[in-house]
Amino acid sequence: MKTKSASDDRNPVLIGQRPRSRRQAVTKTLSIGVWLLYLAGPVGELAGPRYSIGQRVWGAVGLALFVLAYTVLIFRHVWWRPPVLLRYAPLVLMLALSIALSWTLGSTWLVLFIFTSVASAVVLPWQRSRWAIPVTTAVLIAVGARFPEIRAYYLFAYALPALGSGYVMIGVQNLIRTTKELRAAREEVARLAANEERLRLARDLHDLLGHSLSLITLKSELAGRMLPGSPEEAAKQVADIERVSRQALVDVREAVTGYRRPRLAVELAGARAALRTAGIALTADPAFESGHPGLTDDTEGALAWALREAVTNVVRHSRARRCELLLTEERETGERRSLCLTVTDDGDGPPRSRYDGNGLTGLRERLTLTNGRLETAPATPTHGFTLRAYVPITTPASPEPISLPDCPREGANEAG
Repeated sequence: MKTKSASDDRNPVLIGQRPRSRRQAVTKTLSIGVWLLYLAGPVGELAGPRYSIGQRVWGAVGLALFVLAYTVLIFRHVWWRPPVLLRYAPLVLMLALSIALSWTLGSTWLVLFIFTSVASAVVLPWQRSRWAIPVTTAVLIAVGARFPEIRAYYLFAYALPALGSGYVMIGVQNLIRTTKELRAAREEVARLAANEERLRLARDLHDLLGHSLSLITLKSELAGRMLPGSPEEAAKQVADIERVSRQALVDVREAVTGYRRPRLAVELAGARAALRTAGIALTADPAFESGHPGLTDDTEGALAWALREAVTNVVRHSRARRCELLLTEERETGERRSLCLTVTDDGDGPPRSRYDGNGLTGLRERLTLTNGRLETAPATPTHGFTLRAYVPITTPASPEPISLPDCPREGANEAG
């Protein structure tokens, strides 16, 4: 069963992607079909008294076939790329109807060439569409020459839009293609990064445990050989085995703790991805990128957990449109200095400020362990929510000067 994400409702039009919900399909259909309003000129002439009944029937049937070919061509390309034959046949039909309707019904119908130019740019490879667009424009000019009353301006009214919109659409298609390639490249980079992390973990575990396990194996074999005749020596080997195994366990725990410890830079990257997926605009303080020398591993981990919990609440509960992240240094009582993480959104904040859920309660306890504190309040009296997490800053100790022993003088050596 597929679940609808928050981005499906906030970002209904996905350029270069197939619609993933009914709302996206409707929005994409409207964004494409709105350009058919440029056919108001031919439709208005069909409704007027200018044409005979036969011309009206011909115009209505031809226009319906043209719109049908355009719709099938464009929408098939959006949802499913059709084979070459199904791409060329509607294009040929559109070009033929553009020529026939414009030649028989008047200069107003030259607007059909613009749709033909745009359609060729959308469905054809750019190596072919870059030639199809000028050919379509040349045919438009040749047909338009039949109407002397518009010779002075039809180049600007029809030919230039046909040529320009066609090449603009080629640029849009190239942009969509580049976006797809960048998206695929980003996914590939993520896969490679995960694979590299697995390899790094394997190397670290090998370096940590390889020597210890080998030593334990050797000492176990040695203790087994000594056990019948030299129990005291075997006991020493067993004690060494216990010591090595305990040290290996400590090393593994430290390594796992280092892997699991959250970092501000990592959590900021995750926050960007989560808010972007939810359609929430993010403004992040540049101080996140530079880091802070006064943070210890524990205090940075507490701030990282605070950032994760705050962004999770914004995404899940706030229904916000904007989120702001700040990292500021504040001086408190005496010489105490703190680093303050502030997360502010413009969503439905006040109802959540009346109580702390399990996440905020656990976060408050985590900050307390580092001598920090958590503050929550509405961003404004009517809406929004602000979370402030404080952790103490430790002043880096200045390195002590290294005292070198005095070098004996030559005279002293001679005297000695």
